[in-house]
Amino acid sequence: MAGILSMNAAIRLPAAGNRRTATRRPASMSSAAAPGKKQTRIQRLIEEEGIVLMPGCYDALSAAIVQKSGFSAGFISGYALSASLLGKPDFGLLTPPEMAEKARFICASAPNIPIIADADTGGGNALNVQRTVQDLIAAGAAGCFLEVLFYELLHCASISDNFYNAKVIPAEEHAVKIASARDAIGNADFFLVARTDARATSAKNGLSEAIARANLYMEAGADACFVEAPRDINELKEIGHHTKGYRVCNMLEGGVTPLHTPQELKEMGFHLIVHPLTTLYASARAMIDVLKALKEKGTTRDHLNSLATFEEFNQLIELESWFELESRYSKIKSSASIGH
Repeated sequence: MAGILSMNAAIRLPAAGNRRTATRRPASMSSAAAPGKKQTRIQRLIEEEGIVLMPGCYDALSAAIVQKSGFSAGFISGYALSASLLGKPDFGLLTPPEMAEKARFICASAPNIPIIADADTGGGNALNVQRTVQDLIAAGAAGCFLEVLFYELLHCASISDNFYNAKVIPAEEHAVKIASARDAIGNADFFLVARTDARATSAKNGLSEAIARANLYMEAGADACFVEAPRDINELKEIGHHTKGYRVCNMLEGGVTPLHTPQELKEMGFHLIVHPLTTLYASARAMIDVLKALKEKGTTRDHLNSLATFEEFNQLIELESWFELESRYSKIKSSASIGH
């Protein structure tokens, strides 16, 4: 605890007149840039592809579809998981252990691509953050987003102006949590993204504040920064120009940030493009439509083109490979019995 308190004392947000320059890294955080630090899968993808497009996934099946669709990475949205697991809004109801448990199934269903998880606020203080990070590493996640909003209010701030009354914790407090997460990661293959909602929570001063926070969090040990809810292309360009390190951009259908292609965002300086809710909204729309038809007509015979066929779905879950595996082991068992 004394070490955490000393880190807190060492971290200071830049003065208002100089908030676009990152502060010096405190000595207690120097391990984040230690020589010989292992490169993560996400970092390698960024270097290889220039920009990485990450669709959201909220269960094992959606993750498998993301992988089969040819994407090189995926993202587990807390908003989507809260909806799919609990049937509830993203109001801080989903706990870190629940996220880690679902992440284990999700990552196992798409083993060929790295998947980043939404760690929300990390579950509490700097010590809680360490357990959250360690649980996600054990679950097979390739990284996490760590954010700053109070739990009393909904934190998916980019959806609507109705959410802008949410409050962020002090910058220094979140920097301590980032440093704690970095220590928990050690040399693991785990990519740490520091999120700030300062833009979303303050229409007047939020962008400059968010940029200052993002740079502070990079100094504290984050691998990338995520400034949530820029309002237009000029704000996107300003984030790309003034923040340090790798940059994440959120493309949310119905959000306040205009939708752009990966190439457009790459030109603005971004590296990871997350579509966290595309798959959730698409599946919800499809279910609403087909169930409406079923309720009204009592049959789906006129809507079969809206459904995957039995054969298509079996291919999706690789049913044939399981039959082949069962057959192979059955032959081994039979051979062993004959020999005995």
